[in-house]
Amino acid sequence: MRQARSTLEIRTPGRGLTELTPQVARWVSASGIGDGLLTVFVRHTSASLLIQENADPSVQADLERFLARLVPDGEALFEHRSEGADDMPAHVRSALTATQLSIPVADGRPMLGTWQGIFLYEHRRRGHLREVVLHLLGD
Repeated sequence: MRQARSTLEIRTPGRGLTELTPQVARWVSASGIGDGLLTVFVRHTSASLLIQENADPSVQADLERFLARLVPDGEALFEHRSEGADDMPAHVRSALTATQLSIPVADGRPMLGTWQGIFLYEHRRRGHLREVVLHLLGD
């Protein structure tokens, strides 16, 4: 067994999904590990990771509209507002989604389906510099 690790720095434009699939696929290929398990982990509490459709942008827009309805900014229920009205909603959105993904790797490529992509989901309204850790274990 071998392992490889790297950190991607992703500048987000603000709330929404940023596709990471090409960067992740390039890194997996360059690792020299053909078969294994890839862990993708975001090091933040107000952003998350998703595997989602990457062909039709209306899927991403619909997902954002759903989360906006489910966890609206400025919700009176929330006490934590240290960084603004979108602060606690961003934490809730992160808790409802995922901060880590596990993806099988075969033949030096993530085994994603035809329409699947790996996305960083920024839950804050303004852009941030986010760190995404990649760890690959295999042969």
